[in-house]
Amino acid sequence: MTTKQTCLSAKLLLPLLLCTIVLTAVDGCSKKGTDAEQKGLVVLCGSSFIEPTEELCSQFTAETGIEIVTTVAGSEDFLPLVKAGRKGDVLVTHDPYLDYVRDANALAEHVQVGFVAPVLAVQKGNPKGLKSIEDLTQDGLKVALSYPKYSTCGELVFALLEKKGIKEAVMKNIENRLTKGHSRLGIFLKTQAVDAVIMWNGVAHTFRDDLDVVQTPYEYDKEIRVHIIGLNYSKKSEPLRRFIIMARERGPAIFADYGYVK
Repeated sequence: MTTKQTCLSAKLLLPLLLCTIVLTAVDGCSKKGTDAEQKGLVVLCGSSFIEPTEELCSQFTAETGIEIVTTVAGSEDFLPLVKAGRKGDVLVTHDPYLDYVRDANALAEHVQVGFVAPVLAVQKGNPKGLKSIEDLTQDGLKVALSYPKYSTCGELVFALLEKKGIKEAVMKNIENRLTKGHSRLGIFLKTQAVDAVIMWNGVAHTFRDDLDVVQTPYEYDKEIRVHIIGLNYSKKSEPLRRFIIMARERGPAIFADYGYVK
């Protein structure tokens, strides 16, 4: 990350009528608050796409001098803000949120930059010798998954477990280890608190030094694409146009480098 780039993390508050996101500076940011927002682009980054988004933003700022303020949260947290035209110039997200933005009449243009796909991840070295999703039913295995209520990945995984007829057996091995965030799944494996998880490919890539991915067939009913979306209520049309052009030219390769491939 360059010293020019501004990166901010989000804190979520609950006001009376609408979720809003308050930006707070983190270490290494060159500017703070509304000054950077007014002069540069505000990128709403889904929490599963931090590393490739930071890379793309860093390259953009280095070449254009345009500051970028990055806010990180779940796509479901950003959606009310986008619908109300309240926050952001760019949204980095995955299906089905492109459709939601289009339905809200907030879509200017978009670029598909990759795919998120559930992958079976295990402790480094695969000490349990797991080879398939069916192996998650083994007695005594410790498993963690993402909560389907809050996660597109969780929805896909639970639908597949139902289809295979192994949901109940896997749930016995999950116990209370359903999570909302994929990073927690990576931490579970890193600390050897569990034997196996199913998580997004890109997040598994982030934890690649601490886990192994077991290659399994893609058996899910949907393919989930990753999108960089320009928001039509943005008042920074020229910087936004330039960012989308760079996203189109470099985004797919950058996201592929970070593991967002089928």
